[in-house]
Amino acid sequence: MNSIELMCPAGDFKSLSAAIKAGADSVYFGVGELNMRSNAANFSTDDLEEIVEKCKENGVKSYLTLNTVMYNEDLESMEKVCDRAKEAGLDAVIASDIAVIKYCNKIGLEVHMSTQANISNIEAVKFYSEFADTVVLARELSLQQIKEICGQVEEQGIKGPNGENLKIEVFAHGALCVAVSGKCYMSLAQYDSSANRGQCLQPCRREYEIKDKQTGDELVLGNDYVMSPKDLCTIGMIDKLVESGAKVFKIEGRARGPEYVYTVVKTYKEAIKSVEDGSYSEEKIDKWREKLGEVFNRGLWEGGYYMGDKTEMWSGEYGTKATKKKVQVGKVTHYFPEPGVGVVKVLSEGFEKGDQLLFTGKTTGALYQEVNELRKDDEKVEKAEKKDLVTVKVRKRVRENDKVYVIKDREEKR
Repeated sequence: MNSIELMCPAGDFKSLSAAIKAGADSVYFGVGELNMRSNAANFSTDDLEEIVEKCKENGVKSYLTLNTVMYNEDLESMEKVCDRAKEAGLDAVIASDIAVIKYCNKIGLEVHMSTQANISNIEAVKFYSEFADTVVLARELSLQQIKEICGQVEEQGIKGPNGENLKIEVFAHGALCVAVSGKCYMSLAQYDSSANRGQCLQPCRREYEIKDKQTGDELVLGNDYVMSPKDLCTIGMIDKLVESGAKVFKIEGRARGPEYVYTVVKTYKEAIKSVEDGSYSEEKIDKWREKLGEVFNRGLWEGGYYMGDKTEMWSGEYGTKATKKKVQVGKVTHYFPEPGVGVVKVLSEGFEKGDQLLFTGKTTGALYQEVNELRKDDEKVEKAEKKDLVTVKVRKRVRENDKVYVIKDREEKR
């Protein structure tokens, strides 16, 4: 069985480090405004060299998203970004606009087709294979349709411009949009902020009231949030996705935090390995599903469109359904490698022995650590209070100015 490439989101350096440490095979990210998450943190073109270098050091491929609709006034900027990406040694550009595709082909920069192209059949795959080495299929396809397309790609020996077999990419986990392949104008119509330019304000996720002008009757459209799908989750059918023939599995989430990236990437990496070594089981699936539920999600739609089941598709409420929450309690002021302890300045509410902490930072990424030993003034203590300077035993290095959070059950009031 050929290994699956797990492609993971990076909205900033913290998430980039988190993805790498969790086992990502490749990462995708945006720079500036010409990508479908231009409202997220994003990087600048000056960060490209550092991103690529960090990825190469860890054997991870780097992909730049340039997947918005492009206007005439964008073309010069787009070409400059592509030139910088080429110079930096980037592995590929993810795009759907023909202007981006043509320019990348011209300068010898590998192209991957974005889901925004809505590629849904073998003829479309063959067409785009002339320009791209990886094709992302439309999110709305069923598992059977994906399997048929992958089978035809193999049977017909379809190759990309690099001369290698064309890779098929599919979504594995994360946010879904009510619009077909993300093509939506609701945000533009209401707020002059276009989803197709990476500026979606997600009005579809909210609750609405409608009023009958003749009778005065009012209805609330929010009981099921019928424009807001749950997040896709394939952890319980990842074996079927592997068997489909798709070679790249995408984790969505460039607008989400490093703890989300680390948890989801690590979970799917474990699941894929378990499929490959034959240890995939219901017991493991239950544990992975519980872990995925701890971080940001709008509810988990098992299998999504792949299984053709629309049951319980809608989120049912606004915001996250994560079972855990993070509360910032301090920052790291120093790290001592020999005893393996981090010095934490407690800035707000405290924490205590037995709590689970989360350390996040540009290089640290996301590190979870249970408080097994807590010291103040070199004396063992049970609790750290506001303004305390304490040491915490950590299993991996943390760094000065890393943020420190305590992880709590979401229902628990502090």
